[in-house]
Amino acid sequence: MKQFSLSRPVSGWLRATFDRPPLNLLDSDTIGELAEITEILRTDPELRVVVFDSVNPDFFMARYDLSATPPDPAAPFAGLLAFADVARRISDSPVVSIAAIRGRARGGGNELALACDMRFASVENALLGQPEVPSGILPGGGGIERLTALVGRARATEIVVTGDDYDATTAARYGWINRAIPDAELDTFVDRMARRIASFDRSAISVAKRLVARHTGVSEADLAETIAALPTVAASTQERRAQLRERAEQLGADFELRLGHHLGPGGAR
Repeated sequence: MKQFSLSRPVSGWLRATFDRPPLNLLDSDTIGELAEITEILRTDPELRVVVFDSVNPDFFMARYDLSATPPDPAAPFAGLLAFADVARRISDSPVVSIAAIRGRARGGGNELALACDMRFASVENALLGQPEVPSGILPGGGGIERLTALVGRARATEIVVTGDDYDATTAARYGWINRAIPDAELDTFVDRMARRIASFDRSAISVAKRLVARHTGVSEADLAETIAALPTVAASTQERRAQLRERAEQLGADFELRLGHHLGPGGAR
């Protein structure tokens, strides 16, 4: 793998650490490697828990790389189907999944975290968001569906429609993440939890996970409806997306660091 490094701190625990410099944008190769990881989760009888984290302290996983050429230009959103499927496989896996969020988790990065069973984020250094609507597209990897299940209709509408950045304290209060944890304690906290889960019986873990998820699963029909709506939305927002590309080129790194701000009406100032 080129973007994820895999390690096994103890038996039963897999750590998948993302590193795609400089901004940890995800692309079709990221999706391919995530698919490989989900296959490990499905087939390795020793695994109990997987932790997703990042090398980059500023970006857990920034968002999808919209500058990348789609594998099939005639179907520019086809990759979303693959990403949505990967997210579903993480969610449905018999292995407990944890996102340890340090830095920005936006768009597909937030959707990856949402697909996990648990999310823990740095108080001082985590921002979460779904920037698609202000960018002229839609969250197509389960963000709409999983956010609504976690935070309710009103807050999901706020998060998705504003496309703003949310700090870990607010995300925890909304129910978006499990806990906001001081940055200096995040790694120790997640490590301790992963070690604990890795020491338990796999069959008990997987059955308990499945039963907990009975009434919170994401409908494949709902996901398909969201993805099917994307071409119509994108066709009507080409000018907006062109303006944002120009703004991103002008602002450089600050565009990604303060994306929520720059997507708003005052962002051009």
